[in-house]
Amino acid sequence: MARLCFIFLAAGFFITTGLYAADVAAPPVIKLGMVNAQKGPAEGLGKGMFMGADAVFKEVNEKGGINGRKINLIVEHKVFALFGYVGTPTANAVIPIVKEMKVPLVGLFTGAMTLRNPVVSQIINIRASYDDEAEALVDYFIKSKDAKTFGVFYQDDGFGQAVLSGTLKALKKRGMDVIAKGTFQRNTTAIKTGLAEMLKAKPDTIIMVGPYTPLSVFIKEAKAEGLKSHLATVSFVGTGNLLEKVGGAGEGVVISQVVPFPEDESLPVTKECASLLKKYYPGQPLGFVNFEGCITAKAMVSALEKAGKDATREGLINAFEGMSNSNMGGLTMNLNAGDHQALDSVFLTRIESGKIVPIRQ
Repeated sequence: MARLCFIFLAAGFFITTGLYAADVAAPPVIKLGMVNAQKGPAEGLGKGMFMGADAVFKEVNEKGGINGRKINLIVEHKVFALFGYVGTPTANAVIPIVKEMKVPLVGLFTGAMTLRNPVVSQIINIRASYDDEAEALVDYFIKSKDAKTFGVFYQDDGFGQAVLSGTLKALKKRGMDVIAKGTFQRNTTAIKTGLAEMLKAKPDTIIMVGPYTPLSVFIKEAKAEGLKSHLATVSFVGTGNLLEKVGGAGEGVVISQVVPFPEDESLPVTKECASLLKKYYPGQPLGFVNFEGCITAKAMVSALEKAGKDATREGLINAFEGMSNSNMGGLTMNLNAGDHQALDSVFLTRIESGKIVPIRQ
């Protein structure tokens, strides 16, 4: 009997024809999972997404599951769909496969436009894009800090290129351009060459693109060298991990977010996700990454419920595309056949006195 399956791996994914054989979801189990790093310099991102999502699925199971089916996270071949990929290169690599096999790829922890434009029927994004984040950052620094020049220090891969592209678009709208670019290699902290480019150009603002480990090194060394540029980065950095690693050198760093501030419980979804984390992962406070995992999992559960007992891959996608003005605890999700990105909002935060605080505009 066919079963609803996803992959959960420490990193990477299987590429076999058998991987995508289960087209119909049937009792007794819905197998879910995600492809992301559980070890290494970006493990905080993978673990955060996992905990946020897993807390939601555990709660669903306690209440009887979906149409009587419990949700399990497991490594599995013959998957029904893919869920929760972390990182642009990982996601980009699987695009041709999901298109060929017509396998849903849902809730990616990346804002790359390659996953959004043109719309791929099988790919469902929940979070705002890197273009959205770059636009918010550029607008903020021009209006609030009177920035006239921008540099981009970025990881030299699909992720870095995606945010660079978004920054260039935002600046071009305003008749501006990047005056300096510096790069570093993925899974390294070799930031000195890129830092040298920034020290030479001295832009008013530097958009940094990378996970928390190399960016914490860049920030510390930039401050030690006396660089006066405003520093900013996008949500993928892993805000909580960056705060822990960067120490006092992080003062003033601006970080764009794609979920509301986790400590602001004016939204029902914030209260719910905080409660679920406390229940299933005691000692793990709600942060930006696990909050995104929670929101993404809640969207997935909603679509599975709408798809019905005999859900097919096409039925799952149709369920997502029917989420027009769908209220999820105070967040409004909009998806249709021509737009596979549910949320567009970007929230700006800053490191102040060793804490993350929201920027009120």
